[in-house]
Amino acid sequence: MTQTNHWLENNVLVIDKEEILDILPTSDALIRYPDAKVTNLDGHVLMPGFVNSHCHAAMNLLRGLSDDLPLNEWLEKAIWPVEAKFVDDTFVYQGTQHAIAEMLRSGTTCFQDMYFMPDQAAKAVQESGIRASIGLVVVEFETSWAQNAQDCIDKGLDVFDQFKHSNNINFNFAPHAPYTVSKETLEKLATFSYELNLPVQIHLHETAYEVDSFTREHGVRPLTRLKEIGLLSPLLNAVHMTQLNEGEIEWLAESGSHVIHCPQSNMKLASGICPTKQLIDAGVNLAIGTDGAASNNDLDMIDETRSAALLAKLDYSDPTAMSAYQSLYIATMGGAKALGLQDNIGSLEIGKLADFIAIDLNKIETQPVYNPISQVVYSASRDQVSNVWVNGKLLMKNRELLTLNTSLILQNANQWQSKIIHTIK
Repeated sequence: MTQTNHWLENNVLVIDKEEILDILPTSDALIRYPDAKVTNLDGHVLMPGFVNSHCHAAMNLLRGLSDDLPLNEWLEKAIWPVEAKFVDDTFVYQGTQHAIAEMLRSGTTCFQDMYFMPDQAAKAVQESGIRASIGLVVVEFETSWAQNAQDCIDKGLDVFDQFKHSNNINFNFAPHAPYTVSKETLEKLATFSYELNLPVQIHLHETAYEVDSFTREHGVRPLTRLKEIGLLSPLLNAVHMTQLNEGEIEWLAESGSHVIHCPQSNMKLASGICPTKQLIDAGVNLAIGTDGAASNNDLDMIDETRSAALLAKLDYSDPTAMSAYQSLYIATMGGAKALGLQDNIGSLEIGKLADFIAIDLNKIETQPVYNPISQVVYSASRDQVSNVWVNGKLLMKNRELLTLNTSLILQNANQWQSKIIHTIK
């Protein structure tokens, strides 16, 4: 993912501990590294793991709970009441385990989370071996996680101190949205973000209703509020962004802010379409997120990447609006840049961390192969992801997860379903 439409055939990726040591033709590798253990993956694509740049991992346990509603009604009448009743440490830990299992099986090696009990999410991440940027969520109202915004910040900083030396966990501040987090709280988070060099991810300009309501109440659009506070910077991850004007796109480009595109969630909730071509043309870094399994309803980054490319073509009535390579780039390197991890992950380069996946193209559905990049984006399915490595460690081999108990994960999911559906009936 360092050159447009570039790939190497009959090559070898050489791994030493956590890093990529070398990339070279197979014939040369066998001579240079005669004693190395060899994994043969003929007919597979080796590529950087997907970076799911926005999700609510524990919400896997709410998949399919309430569908086909507009965002505000979905949140206020379906999701928030159930969360208030059921979300606790066990829910978040087991829900995050479930999400990690799904993501690994879909080729995701790194994700950015936004949910309550970030300590439980971090615990699940650490045990599984996946890479993650854990959101230190902030809202003004009382939740099962914290009493108010200041309590969210205090508890979040404690979690940051607890896990900050982990080799596969990073952190970000995660204020839910400008309409649920006050200006004063956002100002505090801006200060902490700069002092600690932590990204800020926030739902922003997700729907026209949200933008119009905020503007009527505060006299400015939400992005203007963030600009006034000083949150527009290379540390900002603006999630959704379906409602933008040309001036706002210029602000994002000039500030180096990142936009997280969640195409399937936005389509399902009829929230709108992120103007991806205009953002790319302006020089804004784009990344892709699945959002949560309660609003998507899966964490499938291959499918999300395909949707991003196709939606852009439809939105602009232009088949060149987003190429297969561009879509794959924003799902890998674009995500790494958004999370501030571009020096470590997002591409296969010597010296980078060995976060990569193998996709088996030896299938009826993906043969013949003229262009492997197009094949991954337009033809492959997540079921063709065969192997997954993070930090050079094999986490999935031939579709078998090596660090997670899938039977227990399914058992836990069934128990939560029985408990939740019994109560809501």
